Amino acid sequence: MDPVIHLSRPKSKAAPRRKGVAGHRLVLDEAELTAISGLTVTTLARSLLDLSAHMELTDLVVAGDWIISEQQRNFGRSRSALIPLPELRNYVESKVGIPGLPRLRAAVDLMRVGVDSPPETRIRLLLGRAGLPAFTPNIALLDETGIPALWADLGCRQYRTCIEYDGGHHLTSAQQSRDTQRDLITRDLGWQQVRLNRFDVAQGPAWVVGRVRQALARGGYVP
Repeated sequence: MDPVIHLSRPKSKAAPRRKGVAGHRLVLDEAELTAISGLTVTTLARSLLDLSAHMELTDLVVAGDWIISEQQRNFGRSRSALIPLPELRNYVESKVGIPGLPRLRAAVDLMRVGVDSPPETRIRLLLGRAGLPAFTPNIALLDETGIPALWADLGCRQYRTCIEYDGGHHLTSAQQSRDTQRDLITRDLGWQQVRLNRFDVAQGPAWVVGRVRQALARGGYVP
């Protein structure tokens, strides 16, 4: 399939028509336009809104989690949101009558701040659909003084259960050594931990949900 470039013009003008181009006519506010390398384009929020008519709900939440992700830590990596969640929510709520808007509003309700990777979002949504207790992204595991000892990718504080998603970099010997030390700290803090990777995800939803449900049960969860 040949790639298609999407070009838009104001509603008062004809939509672009040429080979390899999908033409659109949009009603845009000035605040929905920006410039990149001298080229006028829609802002990130408006682009997400336009794409929402063509994306599945889960994919929209994945994209949104990346856009709103922010982390402020005393150690480790910090990150600022491309669009803070309240700002994105206000933008979406200000719109009416745009294709895909209901889906984007539903996606915003499911977005959470602090996500590091798409698999974390997909796992969190999967567990929610399975009816398990809610998991919070980038949750702090506190020591006996109330100070964060480390952060988990996803965590349920009520049942002291956390999830770590291991990407490809976890296969290195140095990272595996750090992971072993992290596992010991997590256990000493009294948390149940589930480590998942792409091979676990490939086993299917039932496998992932089952592993997490078992860990929650060890933490006192009763369905």
